[in-house]
Amino acid sequence: MVKKLFLGSFVFSSLFAVSLIADDWTGFVGDSMCGAKHTGAGKGDTACAQKCVKGGADAVFVTGGKVLKFDAASVASAKEHVGQNVKISGSLNGDTVTIASIEESK
Repeated sequence: MVKKLFLGSFVFSSLFAVSLIADDWTGFVGDSMCGAKHTGAGKGDTACAQKCVKGGADAVFVTGGKVLKFDAASVASAKEHVGQNVKISGSLNGDTVTIASIEESK
């Protein structure tokens, strides 16, 4: 019983600690070919980013003038938002974003 209580407390504490590490960013999901040339979800930027990703370019996150990649687990979520301004909660390792949540931002 004590082991289960200890293990449960440890798991809960670990999950809480991970949520404290998560960061939030706003930016644009664009494409690796154009990178920071697209800064928002205007008609031209959206169409270009979507076309480039459909053509094989990687989805990237443009925020604060920086172009960040998505980790393998986050690519599918990112591709659903190509051409959109978004708010991302997640973590950053170097220049790679791991998405915990992503939603359209206006």
